[in-house]
Amino acid sequence: MSNPELPERRKRRGADNPTLADVARESGVSTITVSRVLNSPDSVRPATRERVEAAIARVGYVRNMLAGSLASANSRFIAVIVPSLSNVVFIEVIHGLQTTFEKHGYQILLGNTEYDMRREYELVQTFLGWSSSALVITGLRHDAACTAMLKRWQKPIMEIMELGQGIDLNVGLSHYDAGRCMAQHLLDRGYRRIVYAGSQMDGNYRARLRYEGHRDLLQENGLEAPLEEWPEASALEIGARAFRQIMVQRSGTEAIHFADDTLAAGAILHANRAGIRVPDDVAIAGFTGLPFGQHITPRLTTIVSPREAIGRIAAKQVIARIEGKPIENTSHDVSFELCIGEST
Repeated sequence: MSNPELPERRKRRGADNPTLADVARESGVSTITVSRVLNSPDSVRPATRERVEAAIARVGYVRNMLAGSLASANSRFIAVIVPSLSNVVFIEVIHGLQTTFEKHGYQILLGNTEYDMRREYELVQTFLGWSSSALVITGLRHDAACTAMLKRWQKPIMEIMELGQGIDLNVGLSHYDAGRCMAQHLLDRGYRRIVYAGSQMDGNYRARLRYEGHRDLLQENGLEAPLEEWPEASALEIGARAFRQIMVQRSGTEAIHFADDTLAAGAILHANRAGIRVPDDVAIAGFTGLPFGQHITPRLTTIVSPREAIGRIAAKQVIARIEGKPIENTSHDVSFELCIGEST
């Protein structure tokens, strides 16, 4: 049996949605002030902002983000594309981005490429179609179609994690130099038979850049620079497996330079279980500077990259570009630090 009241009820429900004007009346300020509280809260005096926020809660106002985007051909969304959501590195970068953007009234749209260039292209195409205010994307290398699309876009583009000449803005570090730095440390410690080991090296070209820096330094010193790769994503068990295989297949290895701390930690944990002494029998080094590396035995020697700072600095530069403020350095080097533990 049909309900004759249903159409009217639906109509009333839509008609009763609180508006910006309702919030303005409730808080005793203008609609312009309410809009400023929503869009740029830091520009409003705290007492006024609190009064408006309380009014928003009382009347139950919910902002229609899509309507605002259609009206302005823009949005309060910023697209963020990373290659992994299982890697704590990118979780920390995202946290730096999100907390900074939120302070300026922006929310992020998050996409994960899983180190797949085709997937990256599809995500860029989707997010640009949502009239995002800006795009934050990982790395400086994209396929030709994606690069062409990004170059045509007329809004801020921030490429993170890697340092170099990008499309627009760039915050990161030199992975090539980081690889050289760790290789030099291992040479300084007297190691000569050194293996570099990484996972998903085909898609994770920043890890490959670190290997290239490592390789070039060893070759400049007349040494070989063997590379061992695994197709799986970085994980403790992959590090343990890599360690086992290298110790069997490359007898006499003196040191293993892992592409990241997760692999290195997995290797150390397996070595401890197997009775292999680190670094007496073999040295182990990593990259990233994850906290757990300093709480295993022996403490991991690694390169520390400032992940959350990358997110914060990138977000601040994007906001400045959106607001039309000058940016002195469009390529920002956050650098890195060699952290020497007991594993080398």
